[in-house]
Amino acid sequence: MNTLENAPDLTKRAPRSVRARLGGFVILPRMLDKGRAEIAGTNGEYHYNCPLDQHFLGFVGVDPAALREQLALGKGDGEILLWLGAHATHQRSALEILQWSAYHEERGPSSVEQRQWFQELHQQIGPKREDIGSWSELLDLDDYVSFGGRA
Repeated sequence: MNTLENAPDLTKRAPRSVRARLGGFVILPRMLDKGRAEIAGTNGEYHYNCPLDQHFLGFVGVDPAALREQLALGKGDGEILLWLGAHATHQRSALEILQWSAYHEERGPSSVEQRQWFQELHQQIGPKREDIGSWSELLDLDDYVSFGGRA
């Protein structure tokens, strides 16, 4: 097990919310938490480079293995943001980042298979929560319930 000083222990708490932002990007802080924890062996049930992370990686044009190497060096969020600015193949404007992030905060299932999985998870963790309609809301609720909260 490789330990990082700045690696969260995701067996004891959830990574940051999908909605947390870094450099204007949603998803990024959560992905960094999962990457650091995976390197340190404290990721629990969370996975770096999952389909959600791949939305971010594709938007900026960064190889997940290259980003993981930077995390393994112990770089903080600000240093990672600078690295992304220098190595992303898709340099995005502030407006593009804002629009992309707003979309991903509200994005829901986009296929029959996704809708079915979404509904199954929703029924497991918070069947009476009629306010859950987006992936970010569902993941926030799942994180909360996974660490002892009540839906």
